[in-house]
Amino acid sequence: MRKAQAKKLPLAPDPKFDDKLVTRFVNCLMWGGNKTVVLSAFYDALDKVSKITSEEGYEVWKRALTNVTPAVEVRSRRIGGATFQIPSEVRADRKISLSMKWLIRYARDRNGKTIADKLANEIVAAAKGEGGAFKKKEDTHRMAEANKAFSHFKV
Repeated sequence: MRKAQAKKLPLAPDPKFDDKLVTRFVNCLMWGGNKTVVLSAFYDALDKVSKITSEEGYEVWKRALTNVTPAVEVRSRRIGGATFQIPSEVRADRKISLSMKWLIRYARDRNGKTIADKLANEIVAAAKGEGGAFKKKEDTHRMAEANKAFSHFKV
């Protein structure tokens, strides 16, 4: 086990929007290790989003991220031989992580030819309050609401 918490490395902002959140999203999206390819695919997706919605793609993407961001989640805790699902608040850093991962995961599961097409469709759906990632957030909130009775077990 570590003696101290590992330091987070600072992220460089992306070249087009000068936003560290975009860099973080692209890093999550990246599989093969070629960042320029993924970055261009992300920008293509935002262009497609702006064509579909006739709004700025970057703003729609930010709205989609906030729509998918969870406020509460359930954590398993073993008490007296039984495992309980205990609802708890999500840390700010983890909120962003979860929303990005869900958006990417459900974009990959969509049908489309390229990752840019899939991502664009998922972003548009999430911005409207639809799609797999938004449904995941709703399910997480519903699970936390259902297990509210166990909230007194919090750590």
